[in-house]
Amino acid sequence: SPEWTTVLDLDDLDPPESETASTWVWNGSTLLDEGPGGRWDRALITLSPGGSDADITREMDLMKGKFLTAAEGGFELPVAAKTSCSYRTRDEVLIGTDFGGDGSSMTDSGYPRVIKSWKRGTPLEEAVKVFEAEQTDIAAAQYAYHDRGAMHEFRMRQITFYTSTYEYRVPKLDGSATADGEEATFEKVSIPEDASIGTFGTDAMVSLRSDWSPPGSDTTYAAGSLLVLPMSAVMASDWSTVLPMFEPTPTISLSDTTTTKDYIILSVLEDVLTKLVLWKRGADGSWTNVPAPKDSVPVGEDVSISNVNRDDAKDNSVYLWRSGYLKPTTLELVTDVGTGLATGEPLKASPEHFDASGLIVEQNFCSSADGTKIPYFVIRRADAPLDGTNPTLLDAYGGFEISMLPGYSADAGAAWLEAGGVRVEANIRGGGEYGPTWHQAALREKKYKSYEDMEAVAQDLIDRKVTSPNKLACIGGSNGGLMVGNLITRPIASRLFGAAVCQVPLLDMKVYSKLLAGASWMAEYGNPDVPGDWDFLRRHSAYHLLRHDCLGLPEGEGEGGISADPDWTCPKTLFTTSTRDDRVHPGHARKMVRSLLEEARPKGKADVVHYWENVEGGHGGTADNKQEAKMWALTYSFLKQTLGL
Repeated sequence: SPEWTTVLDLDDLDPPESETASTWVWNGSTLLDEGPGGRWDRALITLSPGGSDADITREMDLMKGKFLTAAEGGFELPVAAKTSCSYRTRDEVLIGTDFGGDGSSMTDSGYPRVIKSWKRGTPLEEAVKVFEAEQTDIAAAQYAYHDRGAMHEFRMRQITFYTSTYEYRVPKLDGSATADGEEATFEKVSIPEDASIGTFGTDAMVSLRSDWSPPGSDTTYAAGSLLVLPMSAVMASDWSTVLPMFEPTPTISLSDTTTTKDYIILSVLEDVLTKLVLWKRGADGSWTNVPAPKDSVPVGEDVSISNVNRDDAKDNSVYLWRSGYLKPTTLELVTDVGTGLATGEPLKASPEHFDASGLIVEQNFCSSADGTKIPYFVIRRADAPLDGTNPTLLDAYGGFEISMLPGYSADAGAAWLEAGGVRVEANIRGGGEYGPTWHQAALREKKYKSYEDMEAVAQDLIDRKVTSPNKLACIGGSNGGLMVGNLITRPIASRLFGAAVCQVPLLDMKVYSKLLAGASWMAEYGNPDVPGDWDFLRRHSAYHLLRHDCLGLPEGEGEGGISADPDWTCPKTLFTTSTRDDRVHPGHARKMVRSLLEEARPKGKADVVHYWENVEGGHGGTADNKQEAKMWALTYSFLKQTLGL
């Protein structure tokens, strides 16, 4: 067992100076990488007051284990803001933040619009602007780094959540020139705006989100493909040597990539089951597909890979993380992925937090309204009677190309499964389980497909007699909270569920784009200020569905009401949010609850509505384990009482 040294204890720091935050939450770190021979002795540490997206930045001397003050020449940003900050060299960082404190250097989405070069030992006010995005963009970024002997510098305009433009140059990162004094100029990277680019040494790695035929090529590569070729060839628009390292099929998609000194490891999903694909780069720059483990991951389990070293080019070692609905997370060390990726040396294992004996995991498929097959996992007791009496919790997300993969949940196991409840995770459209096309199938005007998928899964559970409507609940957070808001207000879905848990949700889609980071999600949902977009947004704005479609209240001043749905009744619902959520405004949940209590309940349409707003927590809802335990205790107590477990 390794001997650990505590370098930083957040609880020992002076608490944030805020009326709504008393806790520091770790938000990440960036290490100083000076290339071969670098000392790796400095880090930029980001800490969030109360779990908000806004954070502070402090520089740490890793050798001495102490923060460097501004007086000592350290980079320090003591005022919380949505900031991007990374080393360019030892004495220069590239930074985007709310420079004047008035929002003028931020985009409409609330992220950095202006990037500056900040030199060590100088005040932030003297930082030099090197890049600027448009006000309507989501964010600007500029970053430089070493990569296996090569040096790269990109700058990027993130135009929407899924589109960006890139510019590139080969910099000198030896300290001889700062970002504003480099001789090399930036040139446009000619790839589709919805593609992304990274590097492996001198090679580029281009990920596609739509079908594309490169310049001069007769080949069309499908959305979800990973293309590899020299970075110099990309800049010369010469795609003759491109290697399609991954190409998707209707059931196989690329979930993740991990790089080591000589390898690229692809984590591939086949019907939501993970397998690993391995490519090795030879000394001559050629790539070879080498054998990788062929044993499929069991249903209900997953394996993921992370680097042992922050410098992924140091060697070919990786960590293997194994987890599952019934399998606590284990950590294994693989010293050489080329010879031993199948199994590694066991290092650590999380304890079992609930008794999994007698529990099983099944994967089922059902047909959505348009015939699309939707996969979902069921975790239940093997001897659970299939008579419709099982209290069942159905979870999903369905947005932003985020996949719901198997993982160990101590709270769900201890509070729900052990007590005899059934847990279901649905891989509905809008997620990333089958790549970009699965996500795009429930985008903007097609967002309702996610909700139809949930209705199909719920009905399938009922048809299989796993459960029944008065024993079935749905749960979701953020975009999943919007999903729950729709499920409790849609005519079909509201009859399929007896209860619902709606966490940190979006609900009023008429105003979401003007609240906090909402403008950044218009590529996912649409722009409510564009009449054509509002036509379809209105159909999945849960707040409007509640007040106008369900209750028949007037939609605008001077307008008459519409016919209320006489058969609609709101399932018993718990809403949770956070005062310090600076991503999705807590006002969404507040106004929905007020309407349910003051407008729906007097009509006998919403008998049970509960609301919990945690002060801290940010968009995660909680800031520490104590708060998280309270939230889940409230949640499962509500579900047990409501569904009769």
